[in-house]
Amino acid sequence: MKPFRGLYGMVDVPPSGGGVPAGRLARALLDGGARIMQLRMKGATAAALAAVCDELRPLCRARDVLFIVNDRLDVALAGGADGVHLGQDDLPLAAAKRVAPAGFAIGVSTHNEAQARAAAEGGADYIAFGPCFPTSSKVDPDPVVGLAALRAICALPLPVVAIGGITLDTVGDVVRAGAYAAAIIRAVNSAPDVAAAARAVTSAFATDSPSR
Repeated sequence: MKPFRGLYGMVDVPPSGGGVPAGRLARALLDGGARIMQLRMKGATAAALAAVCDELRPLCRARDVLFIVNDRLDVALAGGADGVHLGQDDLPLAAAKRVAPAGFAIGVSTHNEAQARAAAEGGADYIAFGPCFPTSSKVDPDPVVGLAALRAICALPLPVVAIGGITLDTVGDVVRAGAYAAAIIRAVNSAPDVAAAARAVTSAFATDSPSR
């Protein structure tokens, strides 16, 4: 899997449309230095998700950025994505690996040490771990794990993406805890200047060093 240290861009858009169009948001995140991009459309039909996938895939290809589809392995494969990101209630990692082609990246969201170790031992290409801080981007968020738990998980032998409630003021904390990347929705996507906010995250990973 290509390196993607820094901002894990999240194109988090409602399936009904509204808000910033997916393509415009993706371009701003790419302009800000995102090296990996996830399309996240909770509750969208496969058809709606595939249509946006077709829009974002060439944008990521043009920048040599990894393109990931959230939850839906079928859409990720059919849409020519570089990988899929699975939650704890999605298709199990072992089942996804049986049908994924060589070189196809599989990430897994984890929320405690047992889940993180299981994903690492099961062959995930990277894991997301959190929430590191209280978050409002999920309806029923998992308990906050905190920076000490993040630091411990970052000792695992695979990239760890910090998730949950991270802001431009706290991104340096997750970098120093050892995170390989940070997925940030509200503080970046809702900023007055999305590209500038994305660049701030990119800069934090370039200037701060992990503690381990």
